[in-house]
Amino acid sequence: MAELPRDQGLREVLTMLAPGTPLREGIERIIRAGRGALMVVGWSPEVEPLVSGGFVIDIGATSQRIAELAKMDGALVLDADAARVLRANVHLVPDPGIPTSETGTRHRSAERTAKETGLPIIAVSESMGMVNLYYGGSKHVVEEVAALLFRANQALSTLERYRSRLDEVAATLSAREVEDTVSVRDAVLTLQRAEMLRRIAHEVADHVAELGSEGRLIQLQLDELVATVADERELVVRDYLGDRRRKLTKVLADIATLSTDALLDPEQVASVLSYSEDELDRSVTPKGYRLLSRIPRLPSAVVERLVEHFGTLPAIMEASITELDDVEGVGESRARHIQEGLRRLAEATLLDRYV
Repeated sequence: MAELPRDQGLREVLTMLAPGTPLREGIERIIRAGRGALMVVGWSPEVEPLVSGGFVIDIGATSQRIAELAKMDGALVLDADAARVLRANVHLVPDPGIPTSETGTRHRSAERTAKETGLPIIAVSESMGMVNLYYGGSKHVVEEVAALLFRANQALSTLERYRSRLDEVAATLSAREVEDTVSVRDAVLTLQRAEMLRRIAHEVADHVAELGSEGRLIQLQLDELVATVADERELVVRDYLGDRRRKLTKVLADIATLSTDALLDPEQVASVLSYSEDELDRSVTPKGYRLLSRIPRLPSAVVERLVEHFGTLPAIMEASITELDDVEGVGESRARHIQEGLRRLAEATLLDRYV
C-alpha cells in the first residue's frame, strides 16, 4: 500500500486513460492492430523545441482518429484534456543526456520527454501490447480491466476490515467519553484507524479512476465506507489536541504526512497531538465536539458556542436546561433537544459496550 496519496495530476491522466474514454479505445485499437504508438498529452513551451517535423492537424480526438493517425511512425501530440489531436507524425528529440532506464527507442524517448517537459507521455509497445505512462519522473503500467477490478476489490475488502476496526475503537472512545475515562491512548488509537482508512481509500480511488465507467459500483461502496472518516479525524483532533495554539489544518497535515511506520507508533501520533511519549496513559477530558456532532439538527455554530461556554463534554452533559439556554443561539427548546440528545447517545453508547 502506498504511504501517501497518489499525485492528483497522475490520477487525472489515468482518468483520461480509463476504459470507455476515446483515448483508451483508440489505444486498444492500436494494440489489436499489432502496432505501437507514442503520445504527448499537453502542449507547452517546453514541448515545442522537442518537436520536429510532422504536421499541425488540430481535430477532435476520437478513438478511430487516434488509431488511424498512430499508423504513421511519428508521435501524436494531444491537448491537455486529450480531447483534440494537435499534431501528428512528429519526431520527439529530447535531451539525450537525460538518464533513462528504458532500452527501446520509443520508450527511451517517452521517458526523457516526460522528464524534460513534466507532461504525461504514453508509449504503446508494438511487440508486447503494453501501455506505459511516463509522468512526473515515474512510470506507470496501464493494466487491463480484469486485473484492475481484481486489485480494486482486494483493496475494497481491506477497506471494509479497517472500517469495522474504526467503528469498534470509535464506539469504545464514545463510551469512555460518556464515562469521562478517556486516555491519550484511546484518542490516538481512533486517530490511527481513521488515518489508515483514509489512506486505503485513496488507493481504492486510484483504481476507480483507472477503471472509469467500469468502476461505478466500487465507487458507490467506497463512498459509503468513507463517508464520515474525514469528520472523525477532525473531531478527534479538535477534542484532544493538547496545544490549543496549533492550527487544526496543520495538525491534520502533519498526521497525513507521517510514514506508515510512524503512524503505527502511538508515541509519534501522540506527539502530533502535542503530548509527550510518556503521556499515553494520561487521562484527558474531551471538549465535546465528537458527541455533540452526533445530535441531529444541531448547527456547528451552536456546537462551537457550547464548547466555548462550558469547556468540556462532562460540563455540557451535566448542564441544566437553564444553563444550556444561557448559551447564545440555544434557547429553551434547543436546550431540551441537546440534553435529550446527549442522554440518548450516552444510553446507546453504554448499551452497545456492555450488552
